[in-house]
Parts: sequence; C-alpha cells; structure tokens
Amino acid sequence: MPNTWILYALGAAGFAALVNIFGKLGMKGVDKDLATAIRSIVQALFVVGFAAFIGVVKDFGQLHGKAMASIACTGICGGLSWICGFRALQLADASKVGPIDKLSVPVGVILAVIILGERPSGINWVGIVLIAGGAYLAAHK
Repeated sequence: MPNTWILYALGAAGFAALVNIFGKLGMKGVDKDLATAIRSIVQALFVVGFAAFIGVVKDFGQLHGKAMASIACTGICGGLSWICGFRALQLADASKVGPIDKLSVPVGVILAVIILGERPSGINWVGIVLIAGGAYLAAHK
C-alpha cells in the first residue's frame, strides 16, 4: 500500500484527540502533575511492550549518539507538551484546549522550514494559515 503513512497519520490524529477526551474525563479531582506522571509511565510501558512484541528492542545497540540525543529531546518536548496540556485541561474545556494544541501543526511546519530547510508549496501555506485560523475560531468564545 503506497500511502500507508496517511493511515498512520490519521491514527496519530485520532489517538491524539482521544488524549484530551480521556484526560478531561479522568482528571476531575486529580492533581494534573500526578496525572501526567501516571500517563507517562503507562505510555512508556505500552510502547516498550510494543517494541518488544514486534522484535525491535534487540536493535537498541544500533542507535548512535545523535539519534539518542534527538530521541531524548523528543521525550522531553513530549513530556513538556503533556504537562502543559493536562494543566490546560484542568482550566478549560477539551473543546477549547484541543484546537489550540493543534497549533503545533503550523508551528511544526515553520520550524521544519527554518531548521530542516523544507519548502512547502503555496497551497500548503494556505492550508497552514487555515489551520491557524481554524484553531483561533474553534477556541474563540
């Protein structure tokens, strides 16, 4: 299947959307930082179990220093994102937090242009602006 990445990307979007829903449902009367810590433990155990199940844990020794540093940075950024997200969910509705969280899309594209040298087309930029505008409108009172 040539466009398998699209299915994975849609799965990522769907599961990411459920994070806010389950987070909001489960955090009533629970400390946001404790909730984030528990979420991190569950996620780590799940992903390590998945990696063991598909048999890639044996390849750990192939990771080089730059890869390990980059992977560590993604873990730190992901953790900070969760901390901020769970704190936002305790203060606002998931229907408000979700769209603002999705501003990661235009920010990610801008960073990809600056850091990775990627060059989106004109129509891509129109879509990026629409995402940003949509996040504003979806979160607006």
